[in-house]
Amino acid sequence: MRESVQAEVMMSFLVSEELSFRIPVELRYETSDPYAVRLTFHLPGDAPVTWAFGRELLIDGVGRPCGEGDVRVTPVDPDSLGEVLIRLQVGSDQAVFRSSTAPLVAFLDRTDKLVPLGQEGSLADFDAHLDEALDRILAEQGAG
Repeated sequence: MRESVQAEVMMSFLVSEELSFRIPVELRYETSDPYAVRLTFHLPGDAPVTWAFGRELLIDGVGRPCGEGDVRVTPVDPDSLGEVLIRLQVGSDQAVFRSSTAPLVAFLDRTDKLVPLGQEGSLADFDAHLDEALDRILAEQGAG
């Protein structure tokens, strides 16, 4: 069985209303973390930056505004579903990316074929990784 799905999508990095430029963004989904998708942004002159957030947030954000906090996904025009905005925020800093919806939907369709939406919890490896991560967190809190 395949363990991951990858795709590369060109997105517009919206610096301001007057300035934007196209960048490659790698989309990745792994069965070892079945609830999340990872987007790696390849900004010119900087090291790649990876954000992980809920796959369901990206799925829902294609059709309607979704997300609270650091990640928000919104269709540019909910009637046409042609493009989506992805807003990433850390503190007061924000980055906004515009993408065609079609390649995101194609990627999400491939993730659904690998792990159908709603079936993420059935992956035994995920539960083992979750238990290991929780044990590490508790050990670090106990040591600190």
